[in-house]
Amino acid sequence: MNIFVVTPANQEDRAFLLDKLPANYKAVFKSDLAKEEQKKAFLEADILMGNAPADWLEEKSDHLKWWQLESAGFDKYKSLTVNAITTNVGNYYAQPCAETIIAGILALYRKVDTLAILQTSQSWVGEPLRLEMKLLYGQKVVILGAGTIGLCVRDILKGFNCDITILAKSNPAANIRTEEELKAILPDADLVISCLPGTAKGFFTKEMIGLMNPEAVFANVGRGNTVNELALIEALSKRKIEGAVLDVTEIEPLPESNPLWSLPNVLILQHTGGGRRKEHQGKFKIFLENLALFEADKELNNVIDLERGY
Repeated sequence: MNIFVVTPANQEDRAFLLDKLPANYKAVFKSDLAKEEQKKAFLEADILMGNAPADWLEEKSDHLKWWQLESAGFDKYKSLTVNAITTNVGNYYAQPCAETIIAGILALYRKVDTLAILQTSQSWVGEPLRLEMKLLYGQKVVILGAGTIGLCVRDILKGFNCDITILAKSNPAANIRTEEELKAILPDADLVISCLPGTAKGFFTKEMIGLMNPEAVFANVGRGNTVNELALIEALSKRKIEGAVLDVTEIEPLPESNPLWSLPNVLILQHTGGGRRKEHQGKFKIFLENLALFEADKELNNVIDLERGY
């Protein structure tokens, strides 16, 4: 069987995958082919590994039996009808995303971002910065979304003895379920962390941002389209809220002209949240585990429905 691999892979990553593939499978890497050859190879593949261009998948393939996404989210594919088993990577990114956003929040609170800049100019400030620092310990935190990332964020925050409220429509881990309940508690929240998927487009509105108190911080490790970014920029510029930590933005890469770059109370994490060393090998490990199930004609892990969004 032919496997078309879209996932970026260096030599070490490739060796990891190829060494473990059964003999009856042949892997073809997108990066090895000329641009005009790539789609043809995809259409001839029995298995797709990675996030192929959406327009490729709009064309019906007579061969494709299984598609393993390299991501947890699949917003850009929701309009597609793919006649193949489709799986994602489940909770693979949850822990690194949670650690990244908490690290960013701590960096903002403890002035690590400022200290890093001062270090580049060998400039010692010290004492005055101490009086500007905040503690995460004991804060009132609202987490938007009770998916795997949101729950990992919650678990980390428990170690800081935070007062945690989770918003989700139906997840039993949630404390509140409606926008009205959220609006009622926003004025008292010290920190709002969005872990919402792209399907919640525009959820965190200008009105909600306006309800946050002036010492509150907004953090986003979900999707950039879930918050009114213009309203957020205005609130940050006018110091209506204290700061923001953003792993995601509405447009990525963030345009040079976007004011978020120059706001001193913003930390931009450049959608690195899910990263880790040997990240691609981890995705290949998930693929290989599913391949063994595929070979045995058993149900695969992390099967998703593109149209339903989960």
